Amino acid sequence: MLPEKSIIGNYGPWAVARQTSLPALSFRNPDRQNLAQWKKEARTETLKLIAAPGADLVPIVRKGKEYRYDGLLIEEVSWQLPYGRPTSALVLKPEHATGKLPGILALHDHGGKKYFGIRKITKTSDEQHPMIAEHQKEDYDGLAWANEIAKKGYVVLVHDAFTFGSRRVFYEDMSPIPWGELKTSDKSDADPELPENIEKYNTWAGYHENVMAKSLFCAGTTWPGVFLSEDQIALNILAARPDVDAGKLGCGGLSGGGLRTVYLAGLDERIKCAVCVGFMSTWKDFALNKSFTHTWMTYTPLLPNYLEFPEILGLRVPLPTMVLNNNQDELYTLPEMKIADKVLADVFKKAGAADRYKSGFYDGRHKFDRQMQKDAFAWFDQWLKA
Repeated sequence: MLPEKSIIGNYGPWAVARQTSLPALSFRNPDRQNLAQWKKEARTETLKLIAAPGADLVPIVRKGKEYRYDGLLIEEVSWQLPYGRPTSALVLKPEHATGKLPGILALHDHGGKKYFGIRKITKTSDEQHPMIAEHQKEDYDGLAWANEIAKKGYVVLVHDAFTFGSRRVFYEDMSPIPWGELKTSDKSDADPELPENIEKYNTWAGYHENVMAKSLFCAGTTWPGVFLSEDQIALNILAARPDVDAGKLGCGGLSGGGLRTVYLAGLDERIKCAVCVGFMSTWKDFALNKSFTHTWMTYTPLLPNYLEFPEILGLRVPLPTMVLNNNQDELYTLPEMKIADKVLADVFKKAGAADRYKSGFYDGRHKFDRQMQKDAFAWFDQWLKA
């Protein structure tokens, strides 16, 4: 018989045959009946493997401008982590809100646009960078979804993720890379807002992800681990605000924001409601079909031996969890998205919490359009406003 074709040639069948049908720590194993014990064991192993550098920090938050726009009160804030440049962030809430509101950590996407971060899902004036306006048109049906959910009665925090926006790698901070696509001698941080310079940076930053991932491994951590730590620190900041009900916190995002939702919501039970959009499939799909469409930010070495990819998010069971998918999403194959959906449904059913998991499949490409946003916001309302 001819071997099944895959993106790693005829090594594909051998690679996936290494994985048993049920990974070692899967709750779907018939002999695993104690939910609390499973969560403790599986979380311990997952945290060990992602090697997060730590989130026991509530940094000093520096306040910048505060203004009103589109019915919202918007605060520009920033904080300094022990490494890298300061993190820029926005806090959005209804301009006439009083008392404590539920909080949402809105996680921006990747989109191959690492020059931008928080601007991808927010709008703070009628004037937008043309590349952001186009991005929101293509991926969000023309909406800044963080603004839209804030209008519904939430305090929303959006921060630049590791290596995006204010947290991006600046050429001037680097030792020179002398050759190839990563060459820096012809690069400059001058005039950064020019579209041609942004395009050049985004292309370069895509290639640089290989360097960053290798360096993180050599430093004893992983990209998902750094994401988790920085997102948890942002969650610390959100939870500590006097206008936020720390018992009613949610998170969500599209694509890279969906990936961050998988790890954050799976491993931090302060997230009482989660919505993962456009980032759900199986390790098999990544191994055989689609790893080339994803960055190093996705992968935790050896974790597939212990959990199927959707089971990382499933670690939050029985807390409310929604996954929204697109039938023609170019980043995954539909059959494997369906398998991932069944995995999560089975985990929640076995835990006696079938009503706490909901999924949706929508026609179209990779996106978080108006209908999907409407469904996601209704899910947040159902569980965070009760």
